[in-house]
Amino acid sequence: MAADLQSKYTKLAQEYSKLRAQNQVLKKAVVDEQGSSASLKEQLKQREQSLRKVEQEMDSLSFRNQQLAKRVELLQEELAAGEQKAGDSPSQQGLQHQTVFDEDLQKKIEENERLHIQFFEADEQHRRQEAQLKERLEVLERDAGQHQAVVDGLTHKYMETIERLQNDRAKLEVKSQTLEREAKDCRLRTDECQQQLKRFQAELSQQLEESVSIIQEKVPFNDTKHSQFNTLNVPPHNRRHQLKARDVAGQALGLVQDLVPALLNLHTYSEQRAHIYPRDSALEPVSPLNQRFSQHLHENAAYVRPLEDGLLRLFESITEHTVTTLETTVKLKDFSDHFTSYTRFLQKILPYQLKSLDEECESPLCTSALTAKNRELQADMRRMTAAFEKLQTYISLLALPSTRPEALPRSSCSAVFTQLAACLHGLQDSVKDVSKHYSQKATLEQELPTVTQKLRTTNECILSSLGSLTNSTGKIATFFSNNLDFFTAPAGYRPRGGRAGIDPLQAEAMLQNKSRAAAYILALRKPQPETVPYSQALSNRRVLTSSTESREGLTQQVQQSQEKIARLEQEKEHWLLEAQLGRIRLEKESQRIAELEGQLSAALTGQPPPTVVFKSQQPAPPGQDGEEPPELGLKETTSAASLIGLLSTTPTSEEAGDEQSREQLIKTHYMARVADLTAQLQVADSKAVHFHAECRALAKRLALAEKSRETLTEELKAAAQNISRLQDELTTTKRSYEDQLSMMSDHLCSMNETLSRQREEIDTLKMGSKGNAKKNKSR
Repeated sequence: MAADLQSKYTKLAQEYSKLRAQNQVLKKAVVDEQGSSASLKEQLKQREQSLRKVEQEMDSLSFRNQQLAKRVELLQEELAAGEQKAGDSPSQQGLQHQTVFDEDLQKKIEENERLHIQFFEADEQHRRQEAQLKERLEVLERDAGQHQAVVDGLTHKYMETIERLQNDRAKLEVKSQTLEREAKDCRLRTDECQQQLKRFQAELSQQLEESVSIIQEKVPFNDTKHSQFNTLNVPPHNRRHQLKARDVAGQALGLVQDLVPALLNLHTYSEQRAHIYPRDSALEPVSPLNQRFSQHLHENAAYVRPLEDGLLRLFESITEHTVTTLETTVKLKDFSDHFTSYTRFLQKILPYQLKSLDEECESPLCTSALTAKNRELQADMRRMTAAFEKLQTYISLLALPSTRPEALPRSSCSAVFTQLAACLHGLQDSVKDVSKHYSQKATLEQELPTVTQKLRTTNECILSSLGSLTNSTGKIATFFSNNLDFFTAPAGYRPRGGRAGIDPLQAEAMLQNKSRAAAYILALRKPQPETVPYSQALSNRRVLTSSTESREGLTQQVQQSQEKIARLEQEKEHWLLEAQLGRIRLEKESQRIAELEGQLSAALTGQPPPTVVFKSQQPAPPGQDGEEPPELGLKETTSAASLIGLLSTTPTSEEAGDEQSREQLIKTHYMARVADLTAQLQVADSKAVHFHAECRALAKRLALAEKSRETLTEELKAAAQNISRLQDELTTTKRSYEDQLSMMSDHLCSMNETLSRQREEIDTLKMGSKGNAKKNKSR
């Protein structure tokens, strides 16, 4: 800190010297300009004096010219008078006088013109010089004003800089004094620390000698010299790394648990769509391609669910007391195998997906826009499968060190993790494209006139599963990017005294040694259980027995209530069916009554009775299911068994023909209800998946909030500790200042006492000198 302030002070001093030199140059320039302006002013005064002289000469010349003009006029008048007086004088004399006067007049006129021209030229030259001098004077005055403003600004700046430097100097002096005091304290502390260091060195040297003697006497051999033996030693435990690894594995497990339902729903609803579109299996047979495709999709659970199970086993293998590196995570190989099998499953169903989309494009109801979207979906499916293949390659590389450590060097692990993070982001982008293009395709399919409610519901379910898949892949990519530093950082697990890493072939034996050592230490530190009084144990047993009996009774009541509810539901279904059958009978009886009334009216009018034939809705063909058609007129007791109970009916001759229609109505009723329940189940499944994802996200947000709260609490504690430390320093500073003030007051008191003694001595000496002087005078 003092060095920085000194360097700043030297820089400011250098800048001040530069500015001072520039100020001197500017002052010299201002003085030169002032001298030049003074000389110009002198020149201007001289020119004004010469101008005044010229004006005076001009005035005198004009006066002389006027006199000459008056004289010429007088001479002309005299000439005219002389001519009048002379009358007929000789012409020769007059001509001579006239020529003399004309020549004299011509000379005067020429001289006058020349003087006028000279005066005009001198006046113009004087005006030009005066204008030039005025312009130059204005420029010089403006430059002088600018230079003066610059000088004033620099002076003000220099004064501020000087004041600031003086303030900084005062602060630095105060700080230097404080630093000197701190340096003294530090020197004292260093002396104490050196003494403590010497003492500790002596103690450590003594302990080292004792340890060396014990090792030489007790240890039979040093296994760290041999790499094969050293790999069996337990490395130093890094609890923070283990907790971080378990936390990261738990987060990865949660994300994969979100991913697996999304993949299952996507494959299941894709299978359902293959049965519905472009051909509905309920109306016409499905193409062999879609049948094969649906059979493969039906096997998706066998490939998807092992992903969650494999990662769960990997998470369970990472505990606080294990050693987690790529060489010891054997369960990562199982997860890699499961992921490889799922990738092969995707490669197997990819051609069927592409051919199924081609079959949709060949459908007569497929528009050009739907064809374009199908082509885009084909490209997206290829990219998504390629992303899964690339991801499987990197996961297989990471699983290699657990079986063959030489296959993946340690220097390449960070590159593999980085490429894995980039591959996860690429997978997220491809899934986003699939979701976007499928949403556009579903919108176009809803505009078709032949679209069914089943197809709409299936498309909605596929879109919801794609949305959850997009969210899951995005969370996984973000999670991996955020923890990339942890993945690429070296774990630092290696045996003491060895440079090589952990051998996966001997890692299991090393972990067993570690668990045995931990169990042994735990057994040594295990406290004795506290004894419970006999009376308290009896009361606890009575409470436990009563609670167990009450729980068993409540369990029986719940089972009885559930059985009763199931029985009531069956009775409810039975009576609903009876009500429907009664409604059908009522309709048949009303039709028969109407027929009889028509026959009666026809008999009364004498017309032949009309023949009315009632056809049941979709009658079952005779001989269906290997049964013979019932004979009319025979009364047989028929029984119908279903999931809701047993229904016994004895048909009459009128009811025998309605049995098939009644069965068909019941069948249609239950088929419609099964279809409604299936649609409701699909919607409920999609909502459940969505709510499950939201609940997991909220739980994670809650966990993050709890972590942030813990960090903020720790920061608050640190701030409180810092405040207490600063308060302690403030109290120590106050105490030191008070001690210094007390010392200064004591010093002043001692100085005052010394001064008072010296004054008394001076007064006594003066009195003694005065008495001696008086004695000498009296002598």
